[in-house]
Amino acid sequence: MSSSRSASAIVIFLPFVYLLKSAYMAEANIDTAFQAAMGAGKIHGAIISATDAEGRFVYEKTLGERTLLSGEKKPHQLDDVLFLASATKLMATIAALQCVEDGLLSLRGDLSSVAPELAAKQVLTGFSEDGETPLLEPQARPITLEMLLTHSSGLVYHFMNPTVARWREKFPAQSAEGDTKLRVEEMLTYPLAFQPGAGWMYGPGLDWAGRVVERVTDKTLCDRMHERIFSPLGIKDAQFYPVTREDLRARLVDLNPDDPDATGRAVLGGGGDMNLRTKGDYGGHGLFMTGLDYVKVLRSILANDGKILKPTTVNDMFEQHLGPEASAAHQVAMASPFGVFFRVGVAPGSKAGYGLGGLLTLEDVEGWYGERTLTWGGGLTFAWFIDRKNDLCGIGAVQASLPVDGGTIDALKQTFRHDIYRKRTAWQKEHAS
Repeated sequence: MSSSRSASAIVIFLPFVYLLKSAYMAEANIDTAFQAAMGAGKIHGAIISATDAEGRFVYEKTLGERTLLSGEKKPHQLDDVLFLASATKLMATIAALQCVEDGLLSLRGDLSSVAPELAAKQVLTGFSEDGETPLLEPQARPITLEMLLTHSSGLVYHFMNPTVARWREKFPAQSAEGDTKLRVEEMLTYPLAFQPGAGWMYGPGLDWAGRVVERVTDKTLCDRMHERIFSPLGIKDAQFYPVTREDLRARLVDLNPDDPDATGRAVLGGGGDMNLRTKGDYGGHGLFMTGLDYVKVLRSILANDGKILKPTTVNDMFEQHLGPEASAAHQVAMASPFGVFFRVGVAPGSKAGYGLGGLLTLEDVEGWYGERTLTWGGGLTFAWFIDRKNDLCGIGAVQASLPVDGGTIDALKQTFRHDIYRKRTAWQKEHAS
């Protein structure tokens, strides 16, 4: 078999390996499964936290240890600072929705006056026969904030679309000043992969949404988040890459000999080039904060307490926000070989859509997620969920060993997602009397 055919076979086979492991690990429990993975050298440890809206049920657990830059090993602590990767997207979504509440943006309005770069983008349909000239067509409709928040704008990650990847190779991004680090509008110069609103594919829409927030508030995304999300919830320990606060750097999980620049290699499965090339606050991937603080945000949304968003806005987050065309494309993506990543633990064939902030389940699963659970994750190792029907939210942050065993990590996240419900049920029975 040729190397290219072998690679294709691996891409097709890998999700099935994940499914087999995930099905088994969903029945496992956090204590034994994570300990076994540490014993096998697959992970260094984990940080897990879950709660209900009133804070009556609280589950907090650390396992294993982290390695400091000096090489010294220390037990994981609940206040360790984590690289969120794509779990940043929920925070950027909240920041954007606050701008809607403030009248600075609208959910379905044309963004061209705020982000003319988006309005100028064309749709890439392919290349000429000689492979040299990109074939482009104009946008049929303007890009909206709702499209950016739901991955239906046409903006896609280049590594998920061969045609866009080819364009990016031919026309590499550059800074006007010749800097190697690029802002959102300098980095994400490539065209759209489909007409706005007419498809679905995971992409950098939240990076653009974060930049739009900065332009309408005249603040950095980090400052805006501290002012309107973190401060109201008593959160102080959060910063975008690069983390410069010494008190946070001392607690960075990824600040170790394998990752001296704290780029999040173990979270991303290696590399970390994304952070090394960025300038400014990227709303799609760049935030660092503690797991406990992340749960404070989840709990505020779960309780719908009005501290960071109005109740009507929170309710809208848990509605389906994909139109018919985008919804159909979303279903195709979830059934594709890469669907295991887009389903974030939800079984193949399950009814699901996309809310404002993450995947939205559209049916109950007995003993697990209730209908309209909002969920997503970060990199290969971070998972979060908000289940309003069953009054539960939480995060599971697995600290992977390098090289990352994706199947094992995915299965451990599934153990967290399911076993936390069993632990909650046991707690309810214990406290029923």
